[in-house]
Amino acid sequence: MGTAAAPGSYMANIKPCISSSRKMLVSSTVNVSTEHKEASWTRLASFSNISSRQPFLHRITSKPVKFEKIVTRAMSEASDTKPLSGLPIDLRGKRAFIAGVADDNGYGWAIAKSLAAAGAEILVGTWVPALNIFESSLRRGKFDESRVLPDGSLMEITKVYPMDAVYDSPEDVPEDVKTNKRYAGSSNWTVQELVESVKKDFGSIDILVHSLANGPEVSKPLLETSRNGYLAALSASSYSYVSLLKHFLPIMNPGGASISLTYIASERIIPGYGGGMSSAKAALESDTRVMAFEAGRKHKVRVNTISAGPLRSRAAKAIGFIDMMIDYSLANAPLQKELSAEEVGNAAAFLASPLSSAITGAVVYVDNGLNAMGVGVDSPVFANLDIPKDK
Repeated sequence: MGTAAAPGSYMANIKPCISSSRKMLVSSTVNVSTEHKEASWTRLASFSNISSRQPFLHRITSKPVKFEKIVTRAMSEASDTKPLSGLPIDLRGKRAFIAGVADDNGYGWAIAKSLAAAGAEILVGTWVPALNIFESSLRRGKFDESRVLPDGSLMEITKVYPMDAVYDSPEDVPEDVKTNKRYAGSSNWTVQELVESVKKDFGSIDILVHSLANGPEVSKPLLETSRNGYLAALSASSYSYVSLLKHFLPIMNPGGASISLTYIASERIIPGYGGGMSSAKAALESDTRVMAFEAGRKHKVRVNTISAGPLRSRAAKAIGFIDMMIDYSLANAPLQKELSAEEVGNAAAFLASPLSSAITGAVVYVDNGLNAMGVGVDSPVFANLDIPKDK
């Protein structure tokens, strides 16, 4: 599925060598290093000419592509009272809950790292069937390399909660799920129980991140999607955010922030991204605007969503054509480089910080500018135009 949160009795405490929430952040400047690599990508005639049954099957040519890696630099100091220089992202003293972290290579993990680098305390929610593997990997150090922060310390995950955001309360859970062996040994994983556990353990949070989505029929064109498949996509991918924010708001501190992840398929046709997932992302963006008004007026909490470009995460690979989407972006986006998870994490850290205190109800695009394009410039129809290319 892709939703997750764990109960108090089923959690892992990860204690790295340096606690990110107890150290001084001297700067959070961005360091850009560039290296030239060779990459080949699929030449696409245009977005509108792609078949949903055979997405992105076009002839391949090779071109040089420039890759840039952006890293948040967070340095530790012994003093928590020394003033910070410049204009830093400072989240010391803040507590974040990231829903939907099940491995170390997705946007949820990258957001957790950026928030930790800025000083926030990290709590995560992991889908119940994935909980054992995730906690075991943490304990055995499989994620240690991925946990390294820019200052050399390790990201600390204070607590891991089991969670399934498809269910609001124990009464909503069907009997076949309750008795499913993948849920055996876990408890308090519905949204209501999850929030009660977090409140009991920590009292409050400042930042809520929704990084989960699932569409059981995502590989089907919309006109071949069943009603149950369509509604399941909306339940897991958009209403889950409404439910999480609804239940967390009473324990979110005023001035807090909530962030979700969306995709350009909410606005544009992406053949192959079916099963109602495009509809779910459109709903998520609409809900973001409405919840920004309601949460802002009632709780002084900001609500935004990040429209992220394609990433080679495990979840994205399940769709089946993520590599082709990345190749298309490389060929057609204003910035000809591969998007990194860190770039999305850094944008999330900004949106969670006081630096964005007047931003709410917004869709923030972090996709190398692909959302601004109206055509695929690698189409043969543009062959005679003088279109700038990365050299």
